[in-house]
Amino acid sequence: MSSEFQQNRQASGGAQVMEAPKAPTAPSSAQETDTSSAKSQEIDPQLLVALLQLESQARTAQTVKELCFLLANETRRIIAFRQACVFSIGSHLRSVCQVEVVSSVAVVDRKSPMVQWIEEVVTSLWENHALQAPCHLNVEQCPKHLQADWRRFAFPHVLWCPIIWGNESVIGGMWLARERPWQDGEIQLIRRFGETVAHAWNALEKTKTSVRSWTVSKRWLWVGLAFFIGVMCVPVHLSTLAPVEVVARDSVVVTAPLDGVIAEIIVQPNTVVQEGETLFLYEDTKFRNDYDVAEKNLAVGLMEYRKVTQGAFFDDESGAGMPVQASEVRLKETERDYAWEVLQQVEVKATRQGIVLFGDKSDWVGKPVVIGERIMEVANPQEYELKIDLPVEDAIVLREGAEIDVYLNADPLTAIPATLTHASYHAEVLPTNELAYRVKAEVIEPPESMRIGWQGTAKIYGDRVSLFFYLFRRPLSVFRQTIGW
Repeated sequence: MSSEFQQNRQASGGAQVMEAPKAPTAPSSAQETDTSSAKSQEIDPQLLVALLQLESQARTAQTVKELCFLLANETRRIIAFRQACVFSIGSHLRSVCQVEVVSSVAVVDRKSPMVQWIEEVVTSLWENHALQAPCHLNVEQCPKHLQADWRRFAFPHVLWCPIIWGNESVIGGMWLARERPWQDGEIQLIRRFGETVAHAWNALEKTKTSVRSWTVSKRWLWVGLAFFIGVMCVPVHLSTLAPVEVVARDSVVVTAPLDGVIAEIIVQPNTVVQEGETLFLYEDTKFRNDYDVAEKNLAVGLMEYRKVTQGAFFDDESGAGMPVQASEVRLKETERDYAWEVLQQVEVKATRQGIVLFGDKSDWVGKPVVIGERIMEVANPQEYELKIDLPVEDAIVLREGAEIDVYLNADPLTAIPATLTHASYHAEVLPTNELAYRVKAEVIEPPESMRIGWQGTAKIYGDRVSLFFYLFRRPLSVFRQTIGW
């Protein structure tokens, strides 16, 4: 028996499994039992060890890709082949049967002619229900337009072994090719290993469903399409989002009345001041000196005017210079009055009652300012409005009185209703170098805790449009700007 086994191994080229004896046409149960027992006695123990090791590795695989790689390469330990391709069936949209792993190849090139040809052959045979069980494949079974490439891409003897889960669902398969014919014992061995692989494969892909198992009638497709079109035609309010800030309404802006250096800020930020209360002081050394010089120049001019006036009684020529001296005196008086007015402005006072709004005091003390530079503002804390900067790319048609929902950062869960009162026609460049429209709004029912300076997000509602336009407005805008039609 052992010599016969060795001869069969040498004839099969090291396949490690002897050819199973062909069964009679109508074997009895006793004969089948004797045949199976004879097979079990002739199997190489090392082959059984290799099979057990492969089954253990299949159960410990972490991904389907790892399992397919094991099936395509490590199977050589139990059977001999020249080429192996592992397929997944019905788990993807690109093709019914797709090559996942090719033996001795790290990454499958799906554009290679061999892979495309094998996928087309297996898909064609699968659709003809010819791959539901292990079988031998040959060139005659291929579609006619694929038979010419059989010698180019395949070996003479090809074995197809499906990976079947639960004896019903084929989730994959193996394409095994070599030069020698396949023996029945090898087929049974690879079939046994395929059952173990099917169990592991199903466990790794238990959350996935086969796309081919989805069957929808044309009637329901039309119903779904009509429902989708109906939903897309539902009218909704077009809306857009923009940053918003609570600002004072009709506030008094305090600007620099002179060119100079601020010496001291008297008031604290966000404090209430009364009308006539001092806000800040200039460094007045230069202004006081200018006033003193102007006053002395005026005194000198008056003395010269008196001298000319007295000399006019004795000399006619001296009297002729009196108008000139009088003009110079008036000029010096004007210069003194101007220096006095400037000196009075070194102390800037509030022109109304309200809260003072500005940054930190240290930002201004010792800072040179020019006439008209904005320093602070005085506003009524109970009178405020919303300033919205609407970016140009998010702009919609805005109408006066449009509804606005404001979500402030201090209370993001509460929507504050407001109405649009003004929207600029021209976009302005913001400090962030962003082009935006200036929009103002009025709060309808302001909460008691709301105060000037709060920021948040405003949702501005426009005209009613279809849900399709609402969802695809931005993509359509980008498409038109990019393509031009």
